[in-house]
Amino acid sequence: MFVDCVVISAMAGDGGNGCLSFRRESYAPRGGPDGGDGGKGGDIVLEADRNVSDLSHLKFAPIVKAKHGGHGRGGNKHGRNALDVVVKVPVGTVIYRLPEFLEKAEFPRGSRRPDPGRDALPVVADLVEESAIFRLCRGGRGGRGNDHFKSPTNRTPMEFETGGEGEKGTFFLELKTMADFGLVGFPNAGKSTLLRAISSARPKVAAYPFTTLGPNLGTVETGTDWRKYTVADVPGLVEGAHRGIGLGHEFLRHIERCRALIFVLDMAGSEGRDPAEDFRQLREELKKHGRGLDQKDFLVVANKMDLPAAASRLKAFKRGRRWRIIPISAMAGDGIEGLKQELADWGPVPRRNPK
Repeated sequence: MFVDCVVISAMAGDGGNGCLSFRRESYAPRGGPDGGDGGKGGDIVLEADRNVSDLSHLKFAPIVKAKHGGHGRGGNKHGRNALDVVVKVPVGTVIYRLPEFLEKAEFPRGSRRPDPGRDALPVVADLVEESAIFRLCRGGRGGRGNDHFKSPTNRTPMEFETGGEGEKGTFFLELKTMADFGLVGFPNAGKSTLLRAISSARPKVAAYPFTTLGPNLGTVETGTDWRKYTVADVPGLVEGAHRGIGLGHEFLRHIERCRALIFVLDMAGSEGRDPAEDFRQLREELKKHGRGLDQKDFLVVANKMDLPAAASRLKAFKRGRRWRIIPISAMAGDGIEGLKQELADWGPVPRRNPK
């Protein structure tokens, strides 16, 4: 099960207490203070790791705790510092802090669907780079032993410090996939088939709606100049997706970071669809979703051109439109290489030296 948002509770460890102790040995019956310091509590650290694909490991273990620091002991023996707890998260994870007054019922732990009011939540970190780390909660400072409080006028200090309390908090983690291009279309438009055709990704493909139940990423490499870029496929949209209808609205966050969008249209009009009306509805749903999706650059991929009536529908669709429209057949493989080159030429795509 793919999980792209989750609520967790994080509790860093408390610092260990300082020790109240005096040196007592046969040859030093009136030895001075020798209370050791307490150890530091463990931190809660999030680290971005490209080998982690989603947040499912936190859905089923939403409470993250670090150990407390060790207490100081006599003989100036300091308590051990607790180890940090490092939690691996996918690259592209956004961390929000939930205010204390928000009830668990509104953001249940392990919830998959975020609250619509998350735009008002403060963002504390956005892990967009591999190996980026963020200290979610810091452990408490270890308390000082009574050895720190001795002075010329106080040879037997009775003061010592208790360890500091570790930070605690409830956080909402949201994954936004990092990709150059995002595929947008209605169910059965051929998005997953297209992703399989242009990349090594192998999403599930079947002849029924909502075969894709989560985002899929594919890496595309051109065969001439070894340029690479990534393409994200999300579940198909339906009319009213911005109101929670269908599945696509759950995953639109995964194309928010894309440089451009690829509208995949069933130009053959399968299942009685009208490509022009599909395009209008897709644009409308992106606009209603907000977050600038309707302002992104885009091109139109006219899919299923190997089927009857596709050519005439494409001619009618092009009338009066000056957008980039690329006819292909993802199933037959027609036009795939041209599409890959078109995407590679679109903006800065890093080159990779051939081996």
